[in-house]
Amino acid sequence: MTPPPPPQLVQHLRVSDIRGIAQLATQATVGVTRIAEGVHQSVWSTLGAPQGTTTGRTRGFTGLIYRSVEGITQLLGKGADTLMARLQPLLELTEKAPPESPQREAVLAALNGVMGDRLAASASPFATRMALRFQGAEVRPQAVPSGLASSRKALLLIHGLCMNDLQWRTEQGGQPFDHGASLAAALQAPALYLRYNSGLHVSENGADLSTLLEQLVGRPGNMLEDLTVVAHSMGGLVIRSALHQATEGGLRWPAVLRSIVFLGTPHHGAPLERAGNWVDEVLGSTPWSAPFARLGQLRSAGITDLRYGFVTDGDWRGHARFRRQPDRRLHVPLPKGIACYAVAATVAARRSPLADRLLGDGLVPLHSGLGHHDDPLRALVFAESSQFIAWRTHHMALLHNRDVAARMLQWLAPAQG
Repeated sequence: MTPPPPPQLVQHLRVSDIRGIAQLATQATVGVTRIAEGVHQSVWSTLGAPQGTTTGRTRGFTGLIYRSVEGITQLLGKGADTLMARLQPLLELTEKAPPESPQREAVLAALNGVMGDRLAASASPFATRMALRFQGAEVRPQAVPSGLASSRKALLLIHGLCMNDLQWRTEQGGQPFDHGASLAAALQAPALYLRYNSGLHVSENGADLSTLLEQLVGRPGNMLEDLTVVAHSMGGLVIRSALHQATEGGLRWPAVLRSIVFLGTPHHGAPLERAGNWVDEVLGSTPWSAPFARLGQLRSAGITDLRYGFVTDGDWRGHARFRRQPDRRLHVPLPKGIACYAVAATVAARRSPLADRLLGDGLVPLHSGLGHHDDPLRALVFAESSQFIAWRTHHMALLHNRDVAARMLQWLAPAQG
């Protein structure tokens, strides 16, 4: 018998979560069944037995059994989901929905980062919808809060992979810390935070962000003239993608963008995703291990975009995501007329070939974070004065590093820096 979830978990659950959990359970059962069938067929193939009409599938009575298990699982899953979809509005009327908790949102953000593309494709209630947020609430273009509508300036913070907007607020030495709050005070600009599904392709999130910013700038009575962006990790690729697509489409909002600070952005990719790509190749190299390659291929489109730092649709569209291939992405240079700053971190105490190209901050190498590339034509050129290296610092520590905060103030608000 499955033990009940601990009380500290139950208090964060909502009615919609039950539906989402049921969907994930159905998908997991089908996935495990297909892996088992793949192993089964691999064994049969070594004995000379023919396979089914599809690679990795069995045939005959054996295939009928596997197909029956899948069919029944999907039928039951569909029935349960249909029932929960009808009951959900009624149950939510009687449920005292718990307030948004950092714990629940952190779990959902991580889930979306790992498999957010699948969640979105299956219309899962767990799928995160992109939204601009101000003072803890979603900003709707038709009803912009007065504190934002009356300001000529705004600061936008964009989180990274597997994260959400609440995670900009950290605790350091027992004291709360938020780059957004300190910069907003120095710039005298309200802080907006973006929340998005980091498992989707970077270019998909870039398109959605561009649309949101165009709606914000294009609303009646708009006063916004000065937008500053601070983007962590994948967030830097998202804003570069949004700006590229907006410029190509002739949108208005790029005209108000003044500065972008990139915190640990993998402009030219991250070795860990490339290593994951190698794992795909190794697992797929033998008939015995090939079925398990599906486990590595559960990772989202957002994660595979980090292999080389994709920012456009053309970088991935029409290509097999898990096939090892050279870097053929479109070069998107830094925008002209917008001040761009790069902050990179390393866990090392000094620079070295190992620290620059591989070690970095544990996730992003210094070369990638600073926009360097072996091919000068593909490099992102940040002025020397617009680069900063945080020593003995991990990727996530960039969110609460005091030296980074001081340098951003020096760049963005020199009178107060």
